Amino acid sequence: MPLLLIVACQDKPADTAEGEVACAARSEQRQLFWGDLHVHTSYSFDAYPYDIRLEPEDAYAFARGEAVLLPPLDANGVGTVSTRLERPLDFVAVTDHSEFLGEVSLCTTEGSAVYDSTTCVDYRTEREQGFQALGVQLALEEPERHSEICADEALCAEQATDTWSRLQQAAHAAYDGTDACSLTTFVGYEWTGATANTNLHRNVLFRNEHVPVLPVSYYDEPTPEGMLRRLAEDCLGLPGCDVISIPHNANLSNGRQFHFDGDAELATLRATLEPLMEIYQHKGDSECRNGLAFGEDELCSFEKFPIDDGDDEDCGEDYGAGGMSGGGCVSDRDYLRGILAEGLRVESSVGVNPYRLGVIASTDTHQATPGLTLEEGFAGHLGIAEDEPSERLSNPGLTPGGIVNSGGGLAAVWATENRRDAIFDALKRRETYGTSGPRISLRFFAGDLEPGICDDADLVASADSVGVPMGATWTGTPTFVVSAAQDVDGLPLQRAQIIKGWLEDGEPRVEVVDVAGGDNGASVDLDTCAVVTAGASSLCGVWTDPSPPDGPAWYYARVVEDPSCRWSWRDCLADGAGEDNCDTDQIEKIVQERAWSSPIWVEPS
Repeated sequence: MPLLLIVACQDKPADTAEGEVACAARSEQRQLFWGDLHVHTSYSFDAYPYDIRLEPEDAYAFARGEAVLLPPLDANGVGTVSTRLERPLDFVAVTDHSEFLGEVSLCTTEGSAVYDSTTCVDYRTEREQGFQALGVQLALEEPERHSEICADEALCAEQATDTWSRLQQAAHAAYDGTDACSLTTFVGYEWTGATANTNLHRNVLFRNEHVPVLPVSYYDEPTPEGMLRRLAEDCLGLPGCDVISIPHNANLSNGRQFHFDGDAELATLRATLEPLMEIYQHKGDSECRNGLAFGEDELCSFEKFPIDDGDDEDCGEDYGAGGMSGGGCVSDRDYLRGILAEGLRVESSVGVNPYRLGVIASTDTHQATPGLTLEEGFAGHLGIAEDEPSERLSNPGLTPGGIVNSGGGLAAVWATENRRDAIFDALKRRETYGTSGPRISLRFFAGDLEPGICDDADLVASADSVGVPMGATWTGTPTFVVSAAQDVDGLPLQRAQIIKGWLEDGEPRVEVVDVAGGDNGASVDLDTCAVVTAGASSLCGVWTDPSPPDGPAWYYARVVEDPSCRWSWRDCLADGAGEDNCDTDQIEKIVQERAWSSPIWVEPS
């Protein structure tokens, strides 16, 4: 593997790549940038059949605050519902599925060699039947290209290469290279492994324009391990290429996404290429779940899919099947707390922690609308399948959808400037966090901090001088500080917490500590969704663990808003009265939006 020599010049910020203009706004104490790193357009096999005609260029325009047109389509095939993002994003990546880039192009380009084939006609006109004809291969251990569309394998490969080039061109064209640095874009894709109908998916993100000739697909490498090894081979061996893989929706994986087979080399590879996981998106929350090995936490009932009916089958040390449809067993390893605990276990046996994972959130929008997360006016996840309240309030089908969908989340990054290198470096060092939609500002530090640091006018500089931020490791017994401020367009903050995890006699343990605020009596009128708030515009708390574990541990921060109405109940009040799911007790009518920090790992002295 070649060594990359980086020379820092005094007249150019170190985070600004050679040949780029430095951002006018830059700070060594890092600035907060908001983004979405999980976005699908009409190039994705499971978006086009639902009348999504928006392309990567449209997704980037939407991220800048420009309006786009969603289904229903008019007679000319153009959307009729205009929507826009009130507050533009700072960074974004379009991550269309790598598996069918050629097939989708061939089936949707009039005049192509297979445009009139039965499969392509079904794909364009039959929706569920059409995309399932392709997607079923993603659940097989030995997938095969569709014989009718890709009878000419060279033609499919040529079309995939062309689509991959267009994805790159769209990202580069949307990247703001001026000193305004208004939008940073990344080249990326989604590897869509779904063995046994479980979610093994990863979003693959490249640092810059140096990328492999083609993305890795489930056809090329039908296991996460094979995909990671291929990424290392195809990218890290390419001059200038750098890459990370971001697992998402572990909640639908029946214990498989983070299953470890004892391979130390693989543990090292994962530690290198997978610094983050996506904790939240349209298909639910992957922080924690009651009823598993960690006891009860009232805030763990948030946005659960599979629906938490109190009767989950525990996978134990094994794993199951059917998670993408809400079936099969549930594992500790399907949620952040269990994954972090598994990382400590693995490290104790092979010397490497493969799951030292920071967190982000994103939307997983399948209609090219990155960052559209508001509960009020939720626009759905999947085009024409969810453009009406009755459809959004329906039960999930073959894959999650309908009422179980959440409003989606955002990725937050603390970086010196809004440039590719600076954002990518922040992602790799895990100075990141995720929210369930609101733009809550959150800082989390550990170190030799003063008890009165919350009153320090220069809290960040003081914490930097004697501690480490979220995503890092501290040796010794630290003092923690959580500092948060509400979204200017959001609700007041109810409480800030620190969640502590460790192993005791090899078994996982968790403790949840309120460090600022608390249960304040804020309420919601379910007849109108009017809120009675009691929270604070900002919270800051300092905490030193009174009983630090003898061995390694992890700590992360969670901040929650005062309660508000979920999007589904808003739909019920506005248009959906009488829908069966408006009366269900299995879907919460009230939610508490929140932010989750990346952990800080603490090693004993």
